[in-house]
Amino acid sequence: MRIAITGGTGFIGSHLSERLLAEGHDVVLLARNPKSSTETTAARPSFVQSDLSNVETIVQAFAGCEAVAHCAGINRELGLQTYESVHVEGTKHVVAASKLAGVKRVVLMSFLRARPNCGSPYHESKWAAEEIVRDSGLDYTIIKSGVVYGRGDHMLDHLSHALYTFPIFATVGLKEKSVRPLAVEDLGHVMRAALIERRLKNQTIGLLGPEEIYLSEAVRRVAEVVGRHPLMVPMPVWFHQVLAQFFELTMKMPLASVAQIRILAEGVVEAATPVVPVPYDLVPTRRFTSDQIRGGLPQRRAFDRGDLRWCS
Repeated sequence: MRIAITGGTGFIGSHLSERLLAEGHDVVLLARNPKSSTETTAARPSFVQSDLSNVETIVQAFAGCEAVAHCAGINRELGLQTYESVHVEGTKHVVAASKLAGVKRVVLMSFLRARPNCGSPYHESKWAAEEIVRDSGLDYTIIKSGVVYGRGDHMLDHLSHALYTFPIFATVGLKEKSVRPLAVEDLGHVMRAALIERRLKNQTIGLLGPEEIYLSEAVRRVAEVVGRHPLMVPMPVWFHQVLAQFFELTMKMPLASVAQIRILAEGVVEAATPVVPVPYDLVPTRRFTSDQIRGGLPQRRAFDRGDLRWCS
């Protein structure tokens, strides 16, 4: 089966690509950059450089595809890469190209707390993308996931680097909220069912990990695996918002973005809008254990000058 993946070289897209290639499917990756994490597979995907701004390019990439996994997304705005251009306009172009190329099925990666009129451009743009797909007339599945972790993610990557760098870890908010970490392997299982088996047709589903924990507990577990013992101090949300703005201005990949602070301040344990539960055989089962954490950790290192935007 021929499948296109937007955001194909990103965290979720690359994991999905590896899984589909290992099963013998023909995969087309669309992304701004050619970097790929599919080196472990014998097969290689096709690659099309696209920021989803040109419908004609997308149509050519989608040629012969039976389904599209729309995974492209950002968690901070940088230059022309805005929430409006990527999440909203990009999704409009993906839908238009799907119709022109004869693609029948679209699986959209969204966020659990996405909703309209909430004051967060990230949440509102993700919701707008959902509405575009729901109104497209195509067969669709919308996956509203929580915090996803695994090899190449932002969570374990940035968290482990922070633990190697700082002796203190500030948790978000004076009253801590919960998260339910979702393993990327469990997410891939559901995405495969929607793409290949054509399950979850015309449904918006909520997808969360099996275990509800505080952020401080997640940090403690990662710290234990990497051999660190940080002092954890709760700090108000406004402090983290200011810090996130500083990180966005100074770091190539911010330690935390303003959108991520909003996410953690709200908690990530229930959907903000109605969702359909997944069937029992697709319910995530992987807990946030030491083995899971160890398998997703990047190379051991602290943050340094190379993480700053003005350093090569």
